[in-house]
Amino acid sequence: MSRLQSLISRVGALALVLALTACAVTTGQAPGATEIRQGVIEQITPTQLETTHTAGIGAVVGGLGGLGIGSLIGRGSGRDVAMVLGAIGGGLLGNEEQRRYDQPIPAQQIIVRVRSGVLVSVVQPVDPNLRTGMRVYLEGSGNAARVIPQY
Repeated sequence: MSRLQSLISRVGALALVLALTACAVTTGQAPGATEIRQGVIEQITPTQLETTHTAGIGAVVGGLGGLGIGSLIGRGSGRDVAMVLGAIGGGLLGNEEQRRYDQPIPAQQIIVRVRSGVLVSVVQPVDPNLRTGMRVYLEGSGNAARVIPQY
């Protein structure tokens, strides 16, 4: 195996690891018991949540894909040129594709008055079932907190 093919294999393996890492999903909550409080919604304000995609991963994966495809074209210096052009083109396409999917998510800031009288603010994706004055459960705490209707 030539040095170039070895390099391409290693870069491809790194790209796979990066792609799988970027796709990993975390719930933000530790396993086990979760704190739940009761309250009443005081106010709901529309807002947006930023996406959780890793910036630049589209360009990296696209560039590596283009590099791999470019390596299949030609021989000698022609192959080198094809690899560079493939990496640049793949990087540009991958970046554009990621930007297309990195749109803010519609959300709502919900202010809940818990039984102790304290006001708690939670920002979460839009739940059309929630409305002002509704009795709700406040599940979790910190960034993992969410508001759930109490039926």
